[in-house]
Amino acid sequence: MLKTCYSIRMRAAERSPELGEKHISGGERIGSKSQIEPIVKQLLNKASNHSRGDADFIQITIEKIARDQIQYIPPLEITTVEAASIEMAHSEARKILTSLGVSEHALNVAFHQLSSNQNLRGAIILNSKTGLRLDNRGQKGVRVSRIDWQDANGDLNERVREALALASKVANSPFTIAELCWSDDPDYVTGYVSNRAIGYVRITPLKREGCESGGRIYFVLDEVELESFIDYLESVPVLIRGD
Repeated sequence: MLKTCYSIRMRAAERSPELGEKHISGGERIGSKSQIEPIVKQLLNKASNHSRGDADFIQITIEKIARDQIQYIPPLEITTVEAASIEMAHSEARKILTSLGVSEHALNVAFHQLSSNQNLRGAIILNSKTGLRLDNRGQKGVRVSRIDWQDANGDLNERVREALALASKVANSPFTIAELCWSDDPDYVTGYVSNRAIGYVRITPLKREGCESGGRIYFVLDEVELESFIDYLESVPVLIRGD
């Protein structure tokens, strides 16, 4: 167990005349002092070799975290659904989310946002009944931060490890009904729906190859304490316990 640890965060962007600051990549790690340098190198490599383009702005933030601030939670269980088409994959995701209590209108808002938005830097928070966006962050959205695995999990590739850690933190909040996500990476067509009851359900294909639209939607309860919820997502350090 780490005595003193550090949150190490990366954000990479390309300054585009069309999109302003186009989001390229992000990364989140927690490590000891001796791990800072190799983690920074790993995050810089990720920022510099990304299918969304060449970053001309890379920001690395390193912040000390006290051990007693960290929450330890288990990962969600993984299942996979392979659909014959994008339409069938969307239908499966909608069916699952409906069963969790997300309204049809909220689903329509969510799918429209993810299908049309190419520059979301964080997640959108939606009321699961009304479909009203609650975070008022625009393209910036809400970025889940200060998250990593307690121990290496060699059974998962890096992309799935990162997404599962993030989804597990989001699902751990009592205000979360469910999450819907697919990547804005043009070469990655698999997305997921998740919550504490169903786990982390990978669904493919949720978009066509080459498409740069995507992002994350967090569906929340009517009774959400929004300030507390966002503070948890952005500021509370969480380590995911491996097997």
